[in-house]
Amino acid sequence: MLDLKFIRQNQEKVKEGLAKKQVNIDIDRLLALDETRRESLQKIESLRAEQNKLGKEDIVKAQGIKAEIKSLEPALADIEKELNSLLRQLPNLPLDDVPVGKDEKDNVVLREEGKKPKFDFEPKDYLAISEKLDLIDVKRAAKVSGTRFGYLKGEAALLEFALINLAFDVLSKERFISVIPPVMIKTEMMEAMGYIDTPEDRAERYFLENGKLVLVGTSEQSIGPMHQGEILEEKDLPRRYVAFSTCFREEAGAYGKDTKGILRVHQFDKVEMFTICQPEKSQEEHQLLLKIEEKLMQLLKLPYRVVHLSSGDISRPSASTYDIETWLPGQKEYRETHSSSNCTDFQARRLDIRYRSKIGVEYVHTLNGTAFAIGRMLIAIIENYQQKDGSIEVPKVLQKYTGFKRISRGPTSRN
Repeated sequence: MLDLKFIRQNQEKVKEGLAKKQVNIDIDRLLALDETRRESLQKIESLRAEQNKLGKEDIVKAQGIKAEIKSLEPALADIEKELNSLLRQLPNLPLDDVPVGKDEKDNVVLREEGKKPKFDFEPKDYLAISEKLDLIDVKRAAKVSGTRFGYLKGEAALLEFALINLAFDVLSKERFISVIPPVMIKTEMMEAMGYIDTPEDRAERYFLENGKLVLVGTSEQSIGPMHQGEILEEKDLPRRYVAFSTCFREEAGAYGKDTKGILRVHQFDKVEMFTICQPEKSQEEHQLLLKIEEKLMQLLKLPYRVVHLSSGDISRPSASTYDIETWLPGQKEYRETHSSSNCTDFQARRLDIRYRSKIGVEYVHTLNGTAFAIGRMLIAIIENYQQKDGSIEVPKVLQKYTGFKRISRGPTSRN
């Protein structure tokens, strides 16, 4: 949520930021409601002060003032309801260095890293390879659960645990606190994180118990609310978490795109980073999250590029987002595997998470970043490490966790 005082003092900047994010909210109407609300509150407070002065001396007049206050309160409640509704519709504003654009076509590629593999054969896509090796079974998953599900089997399942162990080993050295969070959270907590403000956002979520609970789409949505209503000490910041969880997304509006395989599914596992820090350090912290993501990619020796998302492509809570897109030779294109976002104080205001600084109590900044989205990392490994004979080499950094160096001739053969 944006600070109302900030909106009053920076009307044009807010309007400009909304335009960059392709969001149409009537700021003039919002400010008019705010002004009316403040006038009403002032009048009610003045009447209450007058009422208190009268005491028992003039009961009739006091009762008249009480009736006047009561008559003003419904209108004030209506104003506050509309004002809060408009405030909830406001997304976070993009930082000044975010590329201005309408959608993903305006994203800016910052750099390409790693060497794309060279094959002396035509590389296959991951599904053809994994189905032959009995690693991924989407046909039986469709029979059991429907479309956009998959079974990870044999070495693919073991590779998942290897990736998780690698991520936690790397992040523990960066002072990240390991967490296995709940995957169901209260609907008001998801709202506070800024992910169900619009019909489009709500269409992505699975709601349970008549809407009282919602399944997380990423661990971030469960980790942020841990500190709801708390005041942290500055000496305890930054507070960094790494969480593993299963995640759930409806993928509404994605029909017709990536319907086969495990690239875009309703259920997937993910290792996610989440940071709480001082406002002046959030951009530095954002670079740290990106650096860690790149380190993990470099350890796996996967080719990738870093992309700065345009203002029209970043999520509502985000003020700035970097994606990592990994080269998939079987598909002959880059696909998103990582994302890191600086949400500044947008989520902290909704959750009322503050810290005690030298000058007083202030709102923290929150950030999130992907360590590994497991399904997409398996896709990247399978396609980049495929061999001419149909086998898959295991990245060297994962071999100490898997106990095997190659996957070939089905899930029980290990070399």
